[in-house]
Amino acid sequence: MSASLDGLRRPGLEPLWREAHRRLSSGKPVATLTVPLDGPDEREALADLLGLARLPSGRHPVRVGVLDDLLREAVGRDTREVVAELVGPVGDNAGDRAAARAERDELWAWVRGHPVVEAQPALLDWVDALRIVESVAVTRRLLSDALDVLWCLPAGGVPRAALAQWAARDPHALDDDTRLGGLVVRALATIHGVDPPTSAPARHALWERAGVSSDQLSVSVLAAGLRPQDDSLAAVILHGCADQGHAASLTLAQLRDVGRLETREGVVFAVENPSVLALALDRFGVNCPPFICTAGWPNGAATTLLTLLGEDDAEIRYHGDLDGEGIRIAAHLALGFDHVVPWRMSAADYRAAVRSDGPGVGRVTAAPWDPELAPALVEHGVAVPEEQVADDLLAEIGV
Repeated sequence: MSASLDGLRRPGLEPLWREAHRRLSSGKPVATLTVPLDGPDEREALADLLGLARLPSGRHPVRVGVLDDLLREAVGRDTREVVAELVGPVGDNAGDRAAARAERDELWAWVRGHPVVEAQPALLDWVDALRIVESVAVTRRLLSDALDVLWCLPAGGVPRAALAQWAARDPHALDDDTRLGGLVVRALATIHGVDPPTSAPARHALWERAGVSSDQLSVSVLAAGLRPQDDSLAAVILHGCADQGHAASLTLAQLRDVGRLETREGVVFAVENPSVLALALDRFGVNCPPFICTAGWPNGAATTLLTLLGEDDAEIRYHGDLDGEGIRIAAHLALGFDHVVPWRMSAADYRAAVRSDGPGVGRVTAAPWDPELAPALVEHGVAVPEEQVADDLLAEIGV
């Protein structure tokens, strides 16, 4: 059958077949082709094919239905089949674009609905800034690794290379010059509401705030009222300080040496601000209930202690400032630890404590544990610092 197309391979007909291929490959219905004719050979060839009485000039319209009939009678094939043989396979650009668009839409829907993003809604701004890297498939693999890393945060004071090996199967995957490292750093910057860092020290500081640390001595956490039963150095320090009504400051190195911290506490209270811990010690003294203080965003020592308490089956009831950043810290902890639950951080708690004046709420993102909290913050625009409700918190705890 291909031999019967030899007459259609006439050089003067090339503009017709190229235009037909271009239009038919659009994936849209094509009724008429407008064929560019640049010289007498092309005009003569088209006139001969169509049986025109006069030579066409310029850009000549050709009805596809007429061309189909002519070609079927001459070679037993329609325009699409002839073009596929003479020029190449006829595509479906509209269909390809629709499929690509659907593939991209599915990717963004998957990211936006990922449990990590749902647990830390501040990441929606990070999602909105994402772009396709090379292809949808490559981008999905990269984002999957990034979300796996974020799921591991806050980390328990582990070095970045150890986190990269565990979450991304490559100890160098989170290096500063990698796509994945840059992607995770931008996500952390979004959570913390800061510009993406441009220097190595600034990136290191951001990783430290996520509990990723190689410095085991300068990173510490405050705790009070904990009386572990084991004989580790951290346990001895905690027990001794609790018996004297003092807070203990434990370094990451001390906590990393603990195999298991046997506190046997059912509930441990966690607060954001050291001043609240100081008030608890003033009020309860040697009878102070188990407390830890994250001092803002939990560092590697704080997350290590939280991990140890979780392994001892303790429930951590966390309270922080009722403002935008306080919501993100609570979401950060709840995402990283199943045993951490926000405590007295509901919209009702906020409305009961908010005053007409006070500090602003800052950037507000959704609170997964209470959908009404963020709208309430936005409505009033006034933060409730933790110290403002410290008396109520301590009165509820009692001893």
